[in-house]
Amino acid sequence: MAARKITSGTANKVKYFMGVCQPTWKENATKVEIFGHEYDHRLHMFFRTKRSVFAHDPEKKCKTGDTILVRQLPQKMTRLITHEVIDVIYPLGDVTDPITGKKVAAGVYRDEIKIVNEAFGKSKTGFDYDTAPPRGDQEGIRDFTDKPTYKKYHEEDQDPHAL
Repeated sequence: MAARKITSGTANKVKYFMGVCQPTWKENATKVEIFGHEYDHRLHMFFRTKRSVFAHDPEKKCKTGDTILVRQLPQKMTRLITHEVIDVIYPLGDVTDPITGKKVAAGVYRDEIKIVNEAFGKSKTGFDYDTAPPRGDQEGIRDFTDKPTYKKYHEEDQDPHAL
């Protein structure tokens, strides 16, 4: 195959990864998608790669869609669980700029949205971030990330919680 991974002295020593939580059926673990780049020597380009790992999460800190920090375990916990969850970096839908620490909405700081709304008048249908409840308020009504998931073995299975 034309694509090869670049191996250098520091590439093998990386122990911390940032990834996105995915739904899983494992107990006390979460499935994490870790994105990286692979260099193709023939085309002289980097291509995005994705790998999935299982991370040990006994406190169930993360939900589906959260961006989390995971660390590689020195020894495998089980055949599948090779990492552990360190911290939730960004909960889904609540993005914080890592440099300034301000909340962001669609690439614009929320403070700037307030200034524009004060200058030109707030829209009647506009979203108000100050009065909005935190994530998890709609659990069981519209948000089903708290429901247990399981593998779907048949195409006839119509349950929305199946993977």
